[in-house]
Amino acid sequence: MIYLELLMDFLQVGLFSIGGGYAALPLIQEQVVQKHAWLSMGEFVDLITIAEMTPGPIAINSATFVGTRIAGIGGAVVATIGVIIPSLIIVFSLAYVYYRFQELNQLQGVLSALRPVVVALIASAGLSIMTLAFWENGVENTDFVSVAIAGIAFFVLRKFKTSPIIVMISTGLIGIIIHLL
Repeated sequence: MIYLELLMDFLQVGLFSIGGGYAALPLIQEQVVQKHAWLSMGEFVDLITIAEMTPGPIAINSATFVGTRIAGIGGAVVATIGVIIPSLIIVFSLAYVYYRFQELNQLQGVLSALRPVVVALIASAGLSIMTLAFWENGVENTDFVSVAIAGIAFFVLRKFKTSPIIVMISTGLIGIIIHLL
């Protein structure tokens, strides 16, 4: 039964996460935190951190992580397949349609209309993660270390165009040092 639940939930995530992995995060959160309570909100933030740090798409990494946590290796396989299948079908279908009808103005209009929705989904996921990272226990308990590290990382990424990998490793080391002190 748990395998069927994982499959159906991640099929929904894969089907409705238009815009990629970050757009999938609110959908995954709804399924695993709110609907089933398989993970707490803190565990969900940890999942996002781990899924972001590991190679591969964040939605697939998240599905694999949740599946493993809920039902072991079998759960990981089922959840991962669930999140991938809709994309495979949709991408093959859309690639056919796009290359066949790419000159039509209506198709270009649909693509233009979807762009702001994708931006909104990504921004929503980012704001949710930011809120949890900085104010997990309420505004009065702001984690100023996390705010400072995020601000510095943002500045370095935007100003100096530093590799995100170098910034992640550097801020991880800074976080370890600060929290050990």
